[in-house]
Amino acid sequence: MFELHPTLQADTFYLGQFELCDVLLTNNSSYLWLVLVPRRALIREIHELTTADQHQLIIESSFVSQKIAQYSQALKMNWAAFGNQVPQLHLHLIARHEHDPAWPQPVWLKPQPQAYETKKAQTLITELRSILNLAPEN
Repeated sequence: MFELHPTLQADTFYLGQFELCDVLLTNNSSYLWLVLVPRRALIREIHELTTADQHQLIIESSFVSQKIAQYSQALKMNWAAFGNQVPQLHLHLIARHEHDPAWPQPVWLKPQPQAYETKKAQTLITELRSILNLAPEN
């Protein structure tokens, strides 16, 4: 049975779900940083997904990447699936800008997250759900 890893639960806000993935917002106001988590139990790597799920992951991550790039006017969208600390398969989608704290380096070189203020988080969550056509209880 699928359960979201506790670290992902603690470090993100739930936005909703697509056919395959839960969509999360990382609680780091320095970057617009979403995480897609396929709702499949005991999967660590993309190649462990079925072919149909691999295709669906690309469809969903491409859709999110396009919408987030447009919304934030990102110069570059970074995609990553490390899983070194959280073994559950999850895909990071990070909007990058020349003015962000780590530019042009990877965001992991600036590991001190700046948590969202509550009102800002609530507003952003509402906006992201709207542009991604997500409902919190899909």
